[in-house]
Amino acid sequence: MSKLILRSSTQDWNLVRIWVKRLLGLMYLNAFLIAFNQAKALIGENGLLPMRNYLAQARFVDTPTLFFFATSDLAINIVALLGLSLSVASILGVFDRRSVALSTVGWATIWICYLSFVNAGQTFWGFGWEMLILEVGFLAVFLGPNTVASPAMMPWLFRWLLFRLMFGAGMIKIRGDNCWLDLTCMYYHYETQPLPNPLSWFFHHLPPWLHQVEVGFTHFVELIVPFGFFLPPLIRWPAILITAFFQIVLILSGNLAWLNFMTLMLCVASLDDRLFYKFGFAAKAELGRYVRWFHLLLVPAITAFLLFLGYAPAKNLLASSQQMNASFDPLHLVNTYGAFGSVTKTRYELIIEGTDDEIPVPNSHWLAYEFKRKPGDVYRMPQQISPYYFKLDWQIWFAAMTPYWDHPWILNLVAKLLQNDQQTLALLASNPFPNHPPKFIRVERYEYHFTSTLAAVEDGKTHWWERRRSEAYLPPLSLDDSEFSGLLRRLGWLQ
Repeated sequence: MSKLILRSSTQDWNLVRIWVKRLLGLMYLNAFLIAFNQAKALIGENGLLPMRNYLAQARFVDTPTLFFFATSDLAINIVALLGLSLSVASILGVFDRRSVALSTVGWATIWICYLSFVNAGQTFWGFGWEMLILEVGFLAVFLGPNTVASPAMMPWLFRWLLFRLMFGAGMIKIRGDNCWLDLTCMYYHYETQPLPNPLSWFFHHLPPWLHQVEVGFTHFVELIVPFGFFLPPLIRWPAILITAFFQIVLILSGNLAWLNFMTLMLCVASLDDRLFYKFGFAAKAELGRYVRWFHLLLVPAITAFLLFLGYAPAKNLLASSQQMNASFDPLHLVNTYGAFGSVTKTRYELIIEGTDDEIPVPNSHWLAYEFKRKPGDVYRMPQQISPYYFKLDWQIWFAAMTPYWDHPWILNLVAKLLQNDQQTLALLASNPFPNHPPKFIRVERYEYHFTSTLAAVEDGKTHWWERRRSEAYLPPLSLDDSEFSGLLRRLGWLQ
């Protein structure tokens, strides 16, 4: 009887399961590509925040990662390449045509590889979407191959995750910033978000009344719509489609890494095959076989375990001191999420400049370093990059908000640039000192605003930004300065 009940309850999720695994494989591929390209410069042997220093003070039980066994750049390459290879295998469906054991081990290995980067990556891997891909990735371990029936509880676990993701984002907004209550947050958001894209300028210049409608719609999508995820298809399908539309708008208006793409994937996971059959998008998926130890023992046990771990994140949703993007276990199995609990009203950017002058004076000639995607040159058009993203560009946006001692890695960034460190320079878009390192580097803080019109200047460039100097963020620094070099040595960043 249990076999018949199980088959009946999962027959409408087999096609959705296939899409979920393919889309997750793409997200993993993107994440490991970022790690392969950037991790060595950020947390490698000679990175901005070497993980060897961090892990030397950590315990494996609190920070489980493969890098406890080796912190070399070679180890980073091996783990990243293994993750890339298995991600491609998952996209091609290699794990889906075999046994339950192979599928479980394959997805678990990908998850362990990326968990290793998140737990050793410190601030550079400290974003909500990093935890989200791990939570979804852990669920994928127990989806099973296409040859077996879909586990009955998995659709509900995905809907519960989507609910926490959206509702948590809504709750943090109404608690975090008055502009969400007086409907003015969107006056600022498109201009001050971490990495605007080409359409952000146009979104920013929409009429004020439309910005207020956007805030009201945001509250509706994040606070009301999520309850529809648990209701029958007549309500659930429209709720999911509204959520998906909201994510597409966010993708069009900014660069939020893979957060919105993962949310779209969760929207797919919260549907069922009947929607596709109803509109003729697919033929009926073949029903897989029943595996007693998998369906009756393993998946129910994991479900109970995750529901137990979910108590703290669920309680956090209703807490007056709600945490945003927080983990409650070292494996990041069940997390709490949120975005833009407060909205920056003024955009500040850090401009890093170098000079060849032996002694900096007021009329010294300073040349600026350009980052891959963050605003710098006022004539450079904002660019679309997500779901790929540049971690240093994101962190420099945060660093501009508070003093440098809240972001000590920026001192090491300056030191690397003073040495023309090629690994670090690869994180930037340009090096104004290609033949020799500068004598001094300083960091200036500027206030940035979108221009009121997209006016072209004489050489054909378009004026996207206006800026004015705010203050000095870091004074001119040199490695010949004993105080500066001594501090770097104490931190283990200079030999």
